Amino acid sequence: MSMDVKILAIESSCDETAAAVVVNGRDVKSNIISSQISLHTLYGGVVPEIASRKHIEKIDQVIAEALESASMTLDDIDAIGVTIGPGLVGALLVGVAEAKAISFAKNIPLVGVHHIEGHISANYIENPELKPPFLCLVVSGGHTHLVKVKDYGVYEILGRTMDDAAGEAFDKVARAIDLGYPGGPKIEKVSHEGNPGAISFPRAHVSKGAYNFSFSGMKSAVLNYLNGCRMKGIEIVQADVAASFQQAVIDVLTGNAVKALEETGMKKFALAGGVASNRTLRNAMKSQCEALGAEFFCPSPLLCTDNAAMIGAAAYYDYLAGKRDGLDLNAVPNLKLGEG
Repeated sequence: MSMDVKILAIESSCDETAAAVVVNGRDVKSNIISSQISLHTLYGGVVPEIASRKHIEKIDQVIAEALESASMTLDDIDAIGVTIGPGLVGALLVGVAEAKAISFAKNIPLVGVHHIEGHISANYIENPELKPPFLCLVVSGGHTHLVKVKDYGVYEILGRTMDDAAGEAFDKVARAIDLGYPGGPKIEKVSHEGNPGAISFPRAHVSKGAYNFSFSGMKSAVLNYLNGCRMKGIEIVQADVAASFQQAVIDVLTGNAVKALEETGMKKFALAGGVASNRTLRNAMKSQCEALGAEFFCPSPLLCTDNAAMIGAAAYYDYLAGKRDGLDLNAVPNLKLGEG
């Protein structure tokens, strides 16, 4: 009897249909992602109905491919992990229904996973030596959280965005300077040609909560700057706007992270979430950590974006802690970290 725990993980919270097989939380046997980015680019953002329909078309195929790549069948699987929230309700429901069907048909335990917990857990996959406690900055299209990871599955949120998530601000600014969707990668790319000190955008400091973030003022400042230029007939240098905006966001993110490292005395720091694949942010955070004598961790870009391997990693630690869900498991689009 092998002591290995083999988890089939499913992720469908937004516009990626993904499945993975993960053994013991850190050993990824397969990680299959079917992206819908080209579909949604036509609309300048994710269209929930289209996302849900695509998930329904792709999910069986993605799971079959994940099992095949891992050289396993459903008979080899010990548990099923699935994202239950936060995310788009229709998209989440496709993954949850699929996971419940397999759990019922094969009589395999079902473990519902928090999407952000998945992003945090992506760090375990590539850093076998990383164990809690550590600080983690989760930056994605829908979330900006500064989290103290006290133990596997035990989190304390130190700060969160009071308005837009960082990734959301990237998307809106990218649209305003005609870069299109997805905003994060496009702003990062053009930023390399711009001067990050060209335009001074405000760095918001939130009075409420020492580690909270705010990005809507920064986004408005960019829009006001663009309108001002158009009214005065001043040339808009796209790369300078992108680089200056990106720098403002990074200053706010690293500022709060450094403050938290200094005040908590933690010596390990991890980045997570889609925006964590931004090289400028990674480099800035890495050098801040080095200056403070803290170890820096970050998943490779593929594991920063939505994927199922990270859900498998999170599900493993939930499974070990005895978490089992029934067939009444439901999607929770606004699930908060620490719930569920």
